[in-house]
Amino acid sequence: MNFNQFLEILDPIKTARLGGLDAHFKLAPRMRLNYDTAKINASNPKKAAVLAFFYPNEHNETCFLLTQRASYKGVHSAQVSFPGGKMETSDTNLKETALRESFEEVGIQQNSVKIIRELTTVYIPPSNFLATPFMGYTDRKPNFKINIEVQKTIEVLVADLLNDKSITSKSIDNAYMKNIRVPCFKLSNYIVWGATAMMLSEIKELLNS
Repeated sequence: MNFNQFLEILDPIKTARLGGLDAHFKLAPRMRLNYDTAKINASNPKKAAVLAFFYPNEHNETCFLLTQRASYKGVHSAQVSFPGGKMETSDTNLKETALRESFEEVGIQQNSVKIIRELTTVYIPPSNFLATPFMGYTDRKPNFKINIEVQKTIEVLVADLLNDKSITSKSIDNAYMKNIRVPCFKLSNYIVWGATAMMLSEIKELLNS
C-alpha cells in the first residue's frame, strides 16, 4: 500500500466499526480466552497505552513501527510490541500516555503525530495491564532515537500485515507459558504474538474495511 492510498482511507477508518474482541480473539493465545470482563475488572488492572504509528518509507510505501524490548528480568523481556507504557499521574488521558511513552522510547515528537482514532482496549494478563491502542501517523519518517527500554526499532510494511500468509503459529516457552502454541504474525522476520498481535488483528480489519 503506498502512502497516498493510506491517506485516502483514513476518513473511512475513523468512522468504521471496530472489530473489538472478535478481531482480537483471532490472534489471542488460548490462555487469554479465560478472561472475561468480570475477571479483568476483579484484577484491578493498571492502565497503559500504546501507539500504532504509521509513516511512509523512502519508496512512499506505508509502514508502521514495532519495537523489540530490551532484555530484562520481567515478563515482557525482548518481546516485540508497539511503543507505549503505563499511564502516569501527570498524564491527562491515555492518548497523552501513548504519545509521551512513544517520545521517551523511540523519540517520536508528540506534536508531529496525527491521531487517527482510539482502538479496543486489550487486557494483558502476565503484567495485569489494560492497554489502549491509538492509531496515529505522520507524513514523513522520523529519525527514531531509542532509549534503554528498547533494543531496536522494527519497520513493517502495511502490505505485509495485510497478507494473510503473515499469520502463523509458534510454540512459546517463557516464564509464564511452557511450550504453548499461540497464533501470531510473522512480520519483518519477527514473531509478533499476544496483545500486540491482537491489536494488529483489529488494525488489519480496519485497513481492509
